[in-house]
Amino acid sequence: MINTNITNFRKEIFGLLEQTIKYNEPINVNTKDGNAVIISEEDYNGLMETLYLSSIPGMKEKIVEGLKTPLEDCIPEDQVEW
Repeated sequence: MINTNITNFRKEIFGLLEQTIKYNEPINVNTKDGNAVIISEEDYNGLMETLYLSSIPGMKEKIVEGLKTPLEDCIPEDQVEW
């Protein structure tokens, strides 16, 4: 995580945002009234998806179970019924 104060953030906003977007490097901006964290849209969307999936009862357990399933026990993608 990049830490900076608001003055430096104003001076370097383009470069800092570019780094956040390209490398998913969050920025912690310190101000006299508090701090703010800036993340890339990709990271934000990932967090929102994780929160959504976590809100579905039993979903976490199903994901963990799926991660433990050996590949040879899985159905080929072309045979999955959506």
